[in-house]
Amino acid sequence: MEGKPHILVVDDHRDIRELVGRYLVKNGFRTTTAESSEDARKVLRSAAIDLVVLDIMMPGEGGLSLCRYLRESTAVPVILLTAMAEETDRIVGLEIGADDYLTKPFNPRELLARIRSVLRRTQSLPPTREPPGKGRYRFEGWMLDPARRELTGTDGVAVPLSTGEFRLLVAFLDRPGVVLSRDQLLDITRGREAAPFDRSIDNQVSRLRRKIEIDPRSPELIKTVWGGGYSFSGSVERE
Repeated sequence: MEGKPHILVVDDHRDIRELVGRYLVKNGFRTTTAESSEDARKVLRSAAIDLVVLDIMMPGEGGLSLCRYLRESTAVPVILLTAMAEETDRIVGLEIGADDYLTKPFNPRELLARIRSVLRRTQSLPPTREPPGKGRYRFEGWMLDPARRELTGTDGVAVPLSTGEFRLLVAFLDRPGVVLSRDQLLDITRGREAAPFDRSIDNQVSRLRRKIEIDPRSPELIKTVWGGGYSFSGSVERE
């Protein structure tokens, strides 16, 4: 079984988690199930998990809280399971970093396709030098606090960042010197919402340059790599 992706299925409904678990094993995955966020945390401390399938509505600690914890402390991708009436929670889940979602009731084949798609996306990304979301970043006179999503300059004045700009900047700061393609940056910043030939990354890079570059027309931090994408050339320190 070693070498197969290890999926953690978290759902308080026994029939759902057991059905999903059996189906994923049948299709070549290792699977562990948990009936609560508390049990899921225990699994995450003791096993190397490649992806979490996570129900939003559970007794005790809900799925959104666990999703937030995962984004702050790990790079493990998350697919949320939501009910039809939970649109607001689904949006919040995507905003705090879930990679995809599926509405109940769902076809196991669709969940399998989503899992494979998310794993392809995330595993194709260059590795980060340190776990994402740990501590603050300092670069070229700037400081980014991921916990507060706050970017400040040497004058201490906060510079507002949109969700997309924040994710884009973190992607660069996690991988200084690494060339990231537009498709990879789209996966990081927009996930499943990204459309083919989406040029929003170029627009976001332009907006981000206007906020952190001395001269956005001649950028020194976010370099364009012709035929490749973009690369962050500044010096980055982590606290």
